[in-house]
Amino acid sequence: MMIAVFLASFVECVEAFTIVLAMGLTRSWKAAIAGTITALVALALVVVLVGNSIGSYINASVLQLLIGTLLLIFGLQWLRKAVLRSSGLKALHDEEAIFKEEQEAARRAGRETKAGLDWFAFVVSFKGMFLEGIEVAFITVTIGLSARDDNPDALFHASMAALAAAPVVLVMGIIARKPLSKVPENALKFSVALMLVAFGVYWAAEGIGYFSPSKESFEWPTGKWALVWLLGGWSLISYIAVRALKRYHNARGLSIHSTAASKTSV
Repeated sequence: MMIAVFLASFVECVEAFTIVLAMGLTRSWKAAIAGTITALVALALVVVLVGNSIGSYINASVLQLLIGTLLLIFGLQWLRKAVLRSSGLKALHDEEAIFKEEQEAARRAGRETKAGLDWFAFVVSFKGMFLEGIEVAFITVTIGLSARDDNPDALFHASMAALAAAPVVLVMGIIARKPLSKVPENALKFSVALMLVAFGVYWAAEGIGYFSPSKESFEWPTGKWALVWLLGGWSLISYIAVRALKRYHNARGLSIHSTAASKTSV
């Protein structure tokens, strides 16, 4: 479970790093770093406040059903985009192209200083980190809360897994001194999507037990091993979908004209 949180945080940090790097190189490193730190603090507060509030007032079975359903919906969105990218019906995420777009926007923007900071660089860096990070915050809270029955400190461990990705990306970025376009983002997102969907089905099914006379969560016949065959099943479904869409793509002679996905897209 913590692997899913770390990988999700890693790919989002890579995308946020591209934005911050463009602002730092083109406008102001001071403002870009300040915006990034402010966003990280805001995200940490979201995880702590939302996680503790939800976990304290909702029945465990209802929580599993709610979180499982949300993870399933969220994971299916990631999976749909991953399948489309793998089949050639959607452009692959291109950090180099996004970096150039951000630099061009930074050069065109006017100059405004607030609190001694380049306001454009601060706001764009904050927005980039916060918007990319809010998805990680959602995954961290949902997985952390759902795993508390087995591990009371699961939310804390999930938070640490998410935070661990930031310094890893930072070190890689400092070494590369350019957008991390060599990172296999699309493959990582595919993997994370599969895990989110598997966890979503697993917890949603357990949470349905709330509607039973005992209002207790259902248990899978194979226990935690159910996650393994759920992951395998969704992987097989995705593989079949990619193959089918590739055939459709080749038969229709479709082509991808855009080279970069939106910086806020999954």
